Amino acid sequence: MDYRVIKENDLFLMTDRNGDIPEGDVSGQGLYTKDTRFISRMEIRINGQKPILLSSAADENYISTIRLTNPHMEEKGELILWRESVEIERTRFIYDGALYETFNLTSYYPKAITFDFSVLLDADFADMFVVRGFQHGDLGRKTAEKSGQRERVIGYLGADDIRRETKIKWDTNESRIGETGELHFDVELSHRESHAIAFYIAPIVDGNEPQQHDPAEAMVKLRQSYADWNGSSTSIQTDVPLFNKLHHRGVQDLRVLLTDIGYGAFPVAGLPWFSVPFGRDSLITALQMLSLNPQIAKGTLLTMAAYQGQNEDEWRDEQPGKVMHEIRYGELASTNQVPFTPYYGTIDATPLFLLLAAEYYHWTGDAQFIKELMPHLNAALAWVKEYGDCDDDSFVEYYQKSSKGIANQGWKDSADSVVHRNGDYAEAPIALVEVQGYVYQALTRLAPIFKSLGHEEQAAGMEQDAEQLRVRFERDFWMEDEQFYAIALDKDKKRVDSVTSNSGHILMSGIASPERASAVAKRLVAPDMFGGYGIRTMSTEAAGYNPMSYHDGSVWPHDNSVCLLGLSYLGFQEEAITVMQGLLNAAAKFEYYRLPELFCGYDDSLGAPVPYPVACSPQAWAAGTPLTFVQALLGLQPNALTKQITIKPSLLQGMNELLVEQMQIGSGALSLRVTRGINGPEVEILSNLTGYELLIS
Repeated sequence: MDYRVIKENDLFLMTDRNGDIPEGDVSGQGLYTKDTRFISRMEIRINGQKPILLSSAADENYISTIRLTNPHMEEKGELILWRESVEIERTRFIYDGALYETFNLTSYYPKAITFDFSVLLDADFADMFVVRGFQHGDLGRKTAEKSGQRERVIGYLGADDIRRETKIKWDTNESRIGETGELHFDVELSHRESHAIAFYIAPIVDGNEPQQHDPAEAMVKLRQSYADWNGSSTSIQTDVPLFNKLHHRGVQDLRVLLTDIGYGAFPVAGLPWFSVPFGRDSLITALQMLSLNPQIAKGTLLTMAAYQGQNEDEWRDEQPGKVMHEIRYGELASTNQVPFTPYYGTIDATPLFLLLAAEYYHWTGDAQFIKELMPHLNAALAWVKEYGDCDDDSFVEYYQKSSKGIANQGWKDSADSVVHRNGDYAEAPIALVEVQGYVYQALTRLAPIFKSLGHEEQAAGMEQDAEQLRVRFERDFWMEDEQFYAIALDKDKKRVDSVTSNSGHILMSGIASPERASAVAKRLVAPDMFGGYGIRTMSTEAAGYNPMSYHDGSVWPHDNSVCLLGLSYLGFQEEAITVMQGLLNAAAKFEYYRLPELFCGYDDSLGAPVPYPVACSPQAWAAGTPLTFVQALLGLQPNALTKQITIKPSLLQGMNELLVEQMQIGSGALSLRVTRGINGPEVEILSNLTGYELLIS
């Protein structure tokens, strides 16, 4: 990564590798909360010169340590400061809504030295949409600054009449304040002597100021929260170091992406641009996380339920029962200049909401929660029938109505992502293949749950709708010449006949016949779809294929993970192992073994995956991908209705042991070990407190 980012709950900081936010930066660096940039410039200097970077670590998402030193300083033959005399260690973290940064200055010059250390901070309070260059509009203005002893407050009055402020405090008296507002500190140090200057930076919205903590105490509490997270989550260990590193990276990245806006922890979509509730991304990530910590699914469902559509509002593409796409909190949103308050232009979030509720129940057996969620489930089911399928053909379709909304409303939401074999773009209304699978899975998985709760007539109707959808889906989406499902049906109900990864998503739903599911599984790992590092989003034989594109030939780890769950559910273990091994090979080439949002779709003959220039990292459903490896290798499927867990284990090549501890299922936890035996994988049950019977095959 060319940037450094840390986050905690609803506040995140993005800087360059030096830890600075330079003047004139166009990449969007800054300190953000509520979709507003509260610090837009952050630069340090030693004797007026930019320090030289020594190291910049980004392996821990909640704390960043950056080491720098001084350049050689000499004027007219007179030594001012010998090169590399001063070590500048800047340590920063976020806790309880504020940024804490300490500059620790240490001298390694053999004699006493003095130098000027300066810090320049400023805030522009720019809306996230403005920062990214997507929208402009009527905006507010900066107000008079206030300064006090070791304190500065920068103010802003928005066009929405909301007062926003950035409070900056420091613990050392400055020697002077420069013309542009930079703080200067005269520092005198002997050999090996250190001096620390600590800063506290707090975003304030309408007077709501976070509490300032002692930095050392805050750091202890922050580290403890990570220890608690790891302790409450499934522990995984194998004899393959790369697998362990990838899984650990995913778990830690997911922790930093968790946010709670009042309904329980849920994963935001990704950093830096999508640190907000995001229907599709949050729901799929929570689905991936069921094997790690199913309580995240509960927080995600409650958050989505809180913002479920209530009205018909074309500006926001809102309809009753619809689950949101994305919510924004900045100035443009709160003045209704953009429709993201929230915006509902997504076709898959509502069926994914239903699907996640069903899968959460099977993992936990939490019938009481399903009862509490029932009004929201019924509203979502009603939306599927009344609004999602407005022409009553059993297929759920999308059509943009908002003038500032999104045209393509599936997960491949770029303008060129739904393309016919001849290169023409499909026209809406569009029925996406994966969405029909999500709907089918939601109906078939929820129906028996509803029946068990006494809603027999409704359950029977859901089963009837699911069967009707299955029959029509098989008739209308199958491409006989390709032995594959089309990506979509267009406005004329014509197949959009490109071969894409979307069809892999239906494998986990059960909507495909066994023969066709087998054909799809084989095609996903054929050379035109699988280049060695993962399943491509589009076949190399398709007219729209472009390995450098966002959605038409690139590789998305989360896309692979959903395909992987389906391959595992249906017993296509060889194909599943191929996909997992490819992603492991890719992860080995990325910084800190972190799978990015996406990478280019070139094959592995290049020797390394080609990065996509503006991929988010860390990104939630990319981080959640290695978690699905565990579920796929175990072939694990819990069923709360029968109180059974089926396990059909497999192991990667070179993997001889998979240890799983404290996987939360039912009323307790499951711990087991899978080892490679003479006749195949062998399972040793270490502890089963789930209340479920284990069926091992």
